[in-house]
Amino acid sequence: MDIKHVVVLMLENRSFDSMLGMLYESDETFDGLTGEEQNVWHKPGGLRQIVPVWKSPDLTPTAACIPDPDPGELFTDIAMQINGLVADGQPNTGAPAMDGFVDNYMRQPPPDPAVDPAPDPAAPMHYFTPDQVPVLSQLARAFGVSDRWHASAPCQTWPNRFFVHTGTANGYVNNSPTHFPYSMETVFNRLQDAGQSWRVYFHDIPQSATLAKLWRDAFTHFRFFEQDFANDARNGTLPAYSFIEPRYFTDPVLKKMPNDQHPPHDVALGEALIATVYNAVRGGPGWKNTLLIVTYDEHGGCYDHVVPPAATPPGGPAPDGFAFDRFGVRVPAVIVSPYISPGSVIRPPGTTPFDHSSVIATLGKLFGFPALTPRDAAAPDLLEALAGDGSNDGPASIAVPKVAVTPEQLSRSAARAPNGMQKGLGTAAMLLPTAAANVGAHVLRLTKVPDPVPIHANVAAAAADIAAHVKAFLGGL
Repeated sequence: MDIKHVVVLMLENRSFDSMLGMLYESDETFDGLTGEEQNVWHKPGGLRQIVPVWKSPDLTPTAACIPDPDPGELFTDIAMQINGLVADGQPNTGAPAMDGFVDNYMRQPPPDPAVDPAPDPAAPMHYFTPDQVPVLSQLARAFGVSDRWHASAPCQTWPNRFFVHTGTANGYVNNSPTHFPYSMETVFNRLQDAGQSWRVYFHDIPQSATLAKLWRDAFTHFRFFEQDFANDARNGTLPAYSFIEPRYFTDPVLKKMPNDQHPPHDVALGEALIATVYNAVRGGPGWKNTLLIVTYDEHGGCYDHVVPPAATPPGGPAPDGFAFDRFGVRVPAVIVSPYISPGSVIRPPGTTPFDHSSVIATLGKLFGFPALTPRDAAAPDLLEALAGDGSNDGPASIAVPKVAVTPEQLSRSAARAPNGMQKGLGTAAMLLPTAAANVGAHVLRLTKVPDPVPIHANVAAAAADIAAHVKAFLGGL
């Protein structure tokens, strides 16, 4: 095994069962869906409705965006999804049964009727079949899939993305309120200390840029995906570690839709991104020495049947009262490398599942740097999975799905109110230093003033504002 490049693509808010639960028949070798799983909806008035898992017959534009509207993903939402409710509508205090997804979905605030459909109790129980997500499924079968990869915590997006970068969420369970400056030590700093290169490739704004320790030399390390990633892969100039962030916002000026797969964003656009990443890596001279990981930050309110186990706390502060001693819901994880045998189902050697801090553990073992927190110190790494002889080249390329976006779809998506992730990124953009700023002085100022809360009328307005701030952050790049 000779890995010199690790590439991680982290998408948004889909559970393992929703994307890969039907990849193989569910048995002791693959923990997927049987098709018999269900939740109970405790309706008003004491009525109950059984809601089973289900699939759409075809991947229509509407089906590709299920669940729509967006499920809840706050810490309290996820607690209800995991633990469920009892007959009288009170929180379950017994063993969790993963049966609160429908109840939580139907208890979300009413959606905007101008741009959102009425909530359907079946929406969070929907899953895609392999033919409906062919890129992710083809890679999983050609290389490997892990059915033992959990979100790092039963929390929203930012805490889970912090875990892949820092091995901790610094005690915060939700995206907002924001708590700038985020000054945790990062895996990127560890790589630099070990003499290894890194880059974040992003589309509109990198959530990883919320980390203050990455603000120096931002121009060197943050690059636009569409401008640079394929060229760097083709030229053999990918760094030791590449972290890829999807497009989070609809941009009606550029006529671009989000490709992050965050409900209700079209999963086919995310499939196109996955194929683009794979084709670039597979076609480059560094392919034989590359490990590609495709995973998701958290489940986003989409159903999964596996109860999250206990986790090693990362230590540090707990301002929100949670010790981060439990993992979050399972998320898809596809592991791609010539050293992985086709059709592998990758599981850790012990009882601790993979989580996002396994990326840090893998990089640390590859490049020889110490752990960041007790969590990533305890995390299983992926090196044991790379047991092949390096001859699995997989498909030479994968067809990139062509997704036709109509003007009506673009307009409707741009007119939506920003979701929780997008609201937090609006604050982050306002607080990024400009390229010419004194970073140390800027960080000090942020410790003394409250974070602003930008008011964007819709996603399009947020995207335009953020683009201007990101441009200033990168010196006009």
